[in-house]
Amino acid sequence: MPNAKVLSEKQAIVEALSEKLKNAAAGIIVDYKGITVAEDTELRKNCRENEVEYAVIKNTMLRRAFNNVGLEALDDQLNGTTSLAIASDPVAPARVIAEFAKKINDKFEIKGGFMDGKVIDMDTINSLASIPALPVLQAQVLGTMLAPITGLAVVLKQIAEKQGAPAEAAEEAPVAE
Repeated sequence: MPNAKVLSEKQAIVEALSEKLKNAAAGIIVDYKGITVAEDTELRKNCRENEVEYAVIKNTMLRRAFNNVGLEALDDQLNGTTSLAIASDPVAPARVIAEFAKKINDKFEIKGGFMDGKVIDMDTINSLASIPALPVLQAQVLGTMLAPITGLAVVLKQIAEKQGAPAEAAEEAPVAE
């Protein structure tokens, strides 16, 4: 039986972890067995760049935290070496971890995950991983919105040039109000 001090420290860790799980939009649990220090360093760097919190956590503490927040279905996945990646962005943990798992192959295995307080299956994790990062999505939407305006500007420029006015004169001509 651990002494009272050690027990209270562990309880504090579980409470802090439970709070992080409640506030996280999504999380992925991983078996990291066999990766090198250099690979782990690269993964942690990628996680930091994408605002994903990544940590190795003891299975017993993670099990208690999962039970505190209603994710008991993930208990079966908590064996062997386990790490957890969580973030406020629901897509980021799946994308970062899945990209890394593809690069590393056999040594790094996704065990399971959760999103919005519910356990998700591997198909959902893979679907989330295929979604581009938020800045890329924003650029795609902006490009889609600007395409008709750009097309209109090109057509108006061609009409002006066809009528004999140079493109620069068409651009400088006053607009009728």
